[in-house]
Amino acid sequence: METITYSKPVTIDEITALSRDHPNLLIFAVPVMIILTVLEYKISQNHHDGNYDRKESVSSFFVGLGSVGINLIFKSIFFLPIIFIYNSVPWRLSFNWWTLIPCYIIYDLASYFSHLVSHKCRFWWATHVVHHSSDTYNFSVSFRLSWMQSLKLIFFFPVMLFGFHPLIFLLTNQIATLFQFWVHTEYIKKLPAFIEFIFATPSNHRVHHGSQPEYIDKNFGATFIIWDRIFGTYASETIKPKYGIGYKLKKKYNIFYINFHEYSEMFHDVRNAEGIRRKIYFLFGNPSKIYKEKLLAKRIKNNKYNTK
Repeated sequence: METITYSKPVTIDEITALSRDHPNLLIFAVPVMIILTVLEYKISQNHHDGNYDRKESVSSFFVGLGSVGINLIFKSIFFLPIIFIYNSVPWRLSFNWWTLIPCYIIYDLASYFSHLVSHKCRFWWATHVVHHSSDTYNFSVSFRLSWMQSLKLIFFFPVMLFGFHPLIFLLTNQIATLFQFWVHTEYIKKLPAFIEFIFATPSNHRVHHGSQPEYIDKNFGATFIIWDRIFGTYASETIKPKYGIGYKLKKKYNIFYINFHEYSEMFHDVRNAEGIRRKIYFLFGNPSKIYKEKLLAKRIKNNKYNTK
């Protein structure tokens, strides 16, 4: 097939026509991901290792199903800005497969900072906590993506300033999403040192999901763990991670509660906070610090109550 290239501004119709020849990779990958998840579940059952909570995994599946539908709407909204940015820069790159390589590397760097911010700012943590809410770690956790996570696409707009073709950008997004499926497993142990040094492997990503103090806010890399080594957020897997978010969800199988419990808590804290600075703190502050502060306040309150 003749290569289609663009060095001039593109229209939505041109992108749509090009997309028909390059179908959505996720559509073909999802059945494979489901099959592998079922196989892993069967292995876990046979070994009685507790890597799966059946109800939790079913919840993860339906969270993922809702995420796909809702995020398609979000992505359609953000599609116009993506095309606008591409048409606005004078150094537009043609639609060539080789541009996937630099686009992927730059995209992954943006993903690192997006992920970092999602752990440091409560507003963005609310779009990410869903993924960390599982008490087990397996392939089904990769489906557990927030229904609001596409809001974070704004962190990736700067990638478009490099002039990557919109379809190359969207393909990069799909490949990056698919890469993160295989790292959510207990059954792949540490890989050869050079792979562990460069890539976000299952071992490296298990650390990220760990709730122990030495694992908190570590290993943000999506594909390349090298970013964590550069920016000082890397930790090696030394002890078995304890998964989850440090507290038990009140309704751990309710997909609506899973998605929106942090928003509910956040708005409750903002509404009851005294003064604008405290309100801003509960909205944009570090979620770990806020959690510790609220936990301390709860303990003090309980002690006062028990001493009466």
